[in-house]
This record gives sequence, structure tokens and C-alpha cells, in this order.
Amino acid sequence: MSTDSGTDYRIRERFESIKRARRVRWIGYGTLIGLIGYLFASALLAVEWFSTNRQYGVFTRRATDFFPFLSTEPPFFAPSGFAEYGAYIHERSLLYNRELLGQYPGPLSDPLGFLIAIPDLLLAVLISEGGPLTFFGVAGTTLSMAVAGTVMGFPFALLFGILGSERVTPFPFNFIFRGMMSTIRAIPALVWALIFIPLSGLGPVTATIAIAVDTVGNLGRLFVDELEEIEDGPIEAMETTGASRRQTITFGMLSQVHTPFIAWTLYIFEINVRIAVALGIIGGGGLGQVLEVQMGLFAYTNAMATILVILILIISVEMFSQRIRARIRADDTEPMGLWELLKGFPKRMAKSLAK
Repeated sequence: MSTDSGTDYRIRERFESIKRARRVRWIGYGTLIGLIGYLFASALLAVEWFSTNRQYGVFTRRATDFFPFLSTEPPFFAPSGFAEYGAYIHERSLLYNRELLGQYPGPLSDPLGFLIAIPDLLLAVLISEGGPLTFFGVAGTTLSMAVAGTVMGFPFALLFGILGSERVTPFPFNFIFRGMMSTIRAIPALVWALIFIPLSGLGPVTATIAIAVDTVGNLGRLFVDELEEIEDGPIEAMETTGASRRQTITFGMLSQVHTPFIAWTLYIFEINVRIAVALGIIGGGGLGQVLEVQMGLFAYTNAMATILVILILIISVEMFSQRIRARIRADDTEPMGLWELLKGFPKRMAKSLAK
């Protein structure tokens, strides 16, 4: 009896302990939810959410300016509105160089003549002043800033990444280079552009320099992380053969990470394209500047056409980059499809604005 009573007592005690733990957990959850709710309400008050006079009627009318194929009256849809996007994109050479293509017959009006003119068109693109990227018009300017900034920043990112690794530079001296990269990452690219305005004025050059500096911090840190995870075997094998320090780093360390280095560089290039758009909004040139000007003129249809070109550019770059990374990384997951890229575009663009 005493044994059974003791067992029952322990069971009841354990049951009560579980109930108390659950009550404490739910109290904690309730407190956390209440705290989040309080902070949320405080944030809404801080941004004057409840005192702002929101004009929903005006917003609805402006929405039809952004989307001319919509209407506030039946049948509420006019396919001809899409032509306004195409007309503005063509007029401003946002997606392709209108002047360059205007010298050759169109594929629809004269298919045979267009095929015959393709070699001449390719030659004209290659020998043009701005190179092949000028074929893409204003989008080519945005793409050029990202390409130039990535290429300029890569050597310094590689140098800082190598010197920031404890396998190359002993502790604590490696933290000098890590600290420099952390400092660079702590300052957004938008601020770097403002810092470099006295150097080269406000334009594509300043935006390119800002992207290059930002690349050093972001890409260099990724290089450091990859170098910290390499295997010791190849390094020790190089040392036993009497290889110099430089040879050990080149053939024992970098040979293990050249594939992820390429993949990370392509990923940073994707980010830099979005940063180039953001820098254009503050006057850095390219599509971002066109968008800012059109919004300032309240030309919402033109602004939406520019946003569509931005979307096409960024999605195209991401699909190109992901396909290459998927091929060079055997362990890479299947690249995202078009719908996944479109769905995640706002989030990725917001992250780029914060960099």
C-alpha cells in the first residue's frame, strides 16, 4: 500500500508540475504577445498612423494612372493601356537602345532583312562607345554600374578575405581586416554614395564606387567564412612538400574554395544590381533616376513602365546567376523558378535598400 501510495503521489506531483510549467509558459506567451502589441501600437502612434488623413478615393484614381489598363468604370479593363507602357519604354530606350536598333529592319516588318542585318548589329554593339551593355539602353547603365562595381570590389574582397582568415593571418591581427570589412558593411551603400559625392559628383561614377566599396565588405566576409571551413589535409600536404607560404595559400587553400567563391561573387552581383537601382533614385543614374524623375513629375504611368523594366532586369540577372551557380555547385538546390523569383522580389529589393 505504501509503495502504491508513494507512486501515486509522485505521479500526481509530476502531473501538477507539468500543469504549472504549462501555466508559466502560457503566461510567458501572453506577456510576450502583450509586449509586442504594446510596441506595435506605440510604433503606429509614432508614425502618426491614426492622425494621417488618408485619401482612399485619390489613391484609387492614382492607381489607374499607374495601371492604365484598369478603369473605374465598366468593363474595368482596357488592354490598350499596355501600349502606353511599351510606348514609353521605346521612347526612352529603357530596355534597349532605340537609336541603335532603329538603323536596322525589325524582325516583324522584314524578317529576312533582320536576319541578314544581325552580324552588322552585333558588330555595332561591340564597337559602340559603351560596349555591349549599351544595347540595353538605360537598363544597360544600371547593369554597367553593378558589373563595374562588382569587378572593382572583387580583388579587394579577395585580399581582405584571405588576410581576415585566421588560417593566414594569426589572431588577433586578422581582426584588423575583419574589422575593416565590418565597418564597410555597417555603412549602407546609399550612405557610401553620399560620402563619395565630393569626389566625383552625383552620378553613375559615384554609384559605381559605392557599389565597389560595399562589395568589399559583403563579399570579403563571405570569403572569410568559406576559408574558415576548408580541410587541413591539402594544406598540410603542401607544407610537407616544402611549398612557400604563397604557394600553400594558392594551391592548398584557394583551390578548395574557388567554386564557392565564384558562386558567392555571382550572388553579390545580383545584390549589386538591386543596389544600383536604389542608388539611381538618389541621382546615381540609370533606371532608378528615371523612376525618381517620373515620380516627381507625377507621371505614374511612365513610372510604372520603368518599374516593369526594373523587374525584368533584376529577374533576368537572378535567373542567369542562379543557373550558373546551380551548375558549378554540385550541392546547390534547384534554382528558383520565375514565380518564386517574382514573389520574393519585394523582399530582396528591401534588403538591398538596407545594404
